[in-house]
Amino acid sequence: MAKHDVRTCASLVAGDSRAAGKGRPFSSCCAVPATCSRLRSAGSAVQALRQTAVRSHTHRHSGSTGRSSRKRRAGEGVLSPRSIRAGNREQAPVVLVVAPLSGHHATLLRDTVRTMLPDFDVYITDWLDARHVPRASGTFHLNDYVTYVQEFIDYLGSKVHVVAVCQSTVPVVGAVALSAAGHGCTPASVTLMGGPVDARQSPTVVNRLALSKPLDWFSRTLINTVPHPHAGAGRKVYPGFRQHMAFVSMNPDRHLKAHVDYYHDVSVGNSEGANKHRAFYDEYNAVLDMDAGYYLETVRVVFQDFALARGTWTVNGERVSPEAIRDTALITVEGENDDICGQGQTHAAHDLCTAVDPSRRYRLTVEECGHYGIFSGRRWRTHIYPQIRELIQRFDGVPPAATESEIECTSRA
Repeated sequence: MAKHDVRTCASLVAGDSRAAGKGRPFSSCCAVPATCSRLRSAGSAVQALRQTAVRSHTHRHSGSTGRSSRKRRAGEGVLSPRSIRAGNREQAPVVLVVAPLSGHHATLLRDTVRTMLPDFDVYITDWLDARHVPRASGTFHLNDYVTYVQEFIDYLGSKVHVVAVCQSTVPVVGAVALSAAGHGCTPASVTLMGGPVDARQSPTVVNRLALSKPLDWFSRTLINTVPHPHAGAGRKVYPGFRQHMAFVSMNPDRHLKAHVDYYHDVSVGNSEGANKHRAFYDEYNAVLDMDAGYYLETVRVVFQDFALARGTWTVNGERVSPEAIRDTALITVEGENDDICGQGQTHAAHDLCTAVDPSRRYRLTVEECGHYGIFSGRRWRTHIYPQIRELIQRFDGVPPAATESEIECTSRA
């Protein structure tokens, strides 16, 4: 396939002199339609200033990131980081929020990003719905996800602070580990929130299901073909409606009660309660299809082989070595009542990233907090985020000897 016209970060993000100074190609291996939106907040309003569509094909990466040339398949891909800047605070620390690709759109992290806006220059990844990507654009794999994250970190620079939520924690650790091994720049800090870094710890219903069936069962039972008239007609996907069924089936009684309460709120005129219900389920019910290759690889690598935790994961032929991460501060967050990622699954990153100095480690366990409460809602806004904000600000340009020892905190929201 022919190479696309490689564009620099500056050509994609208007008016960003910091990015223009780098002159690095952005997602030059990105092989599907991508959108780059420059968003700036003005008080509570967020205004889109620019939106640019980029199309490309598979080719050899030969940019100025210092990364070795490698060939990668076309992907169902990502919307390039969406920058949401807090007013005119040009010197605010830069944060890249890596949204999970596990069935929901990035809008599920609306509260996460909105809470961070006053303090940080926020970028967020926004993954494309596979049903909208033509088959001709190629497939998308877990390796592609990892490579995208590496390219975004390269683009934003070594001062960026990465925040990974749920599923994205594993590819983020993989991306940072590979970059630390000499294939790109590493971020100032990484915050891992409620993710299956080591899914062997405190297995949940999700973990037990993954182990109870062979990979072939997932392929035969859960994979469907995108129908016409979608642009991705003919593509094999794990459809969003199946994922939505799985989400609901985990806590059917809770969802039933929520809808009964909603009916009651509407009937008695409790508009505040009814609006909260609508806002939550508008996001919860908005699901996307995932490329079959990516979904099945995630099941195998993360939930069956535990490849990251066991040190057997390879990406593009290179072994992922978390022990190579040295200069990046590590923050992990878990919820005591998380029924998706059990206790210890995220904190396990500290056992893998052994070269990170204890002074640059922090683990937070929030009592009486479920999975979604880690990154959304009252606990996130009033209890978890203030601690994350303080840590990111502390590690923003601070040398490794900032504190004396690793901090472990179990706190009540």
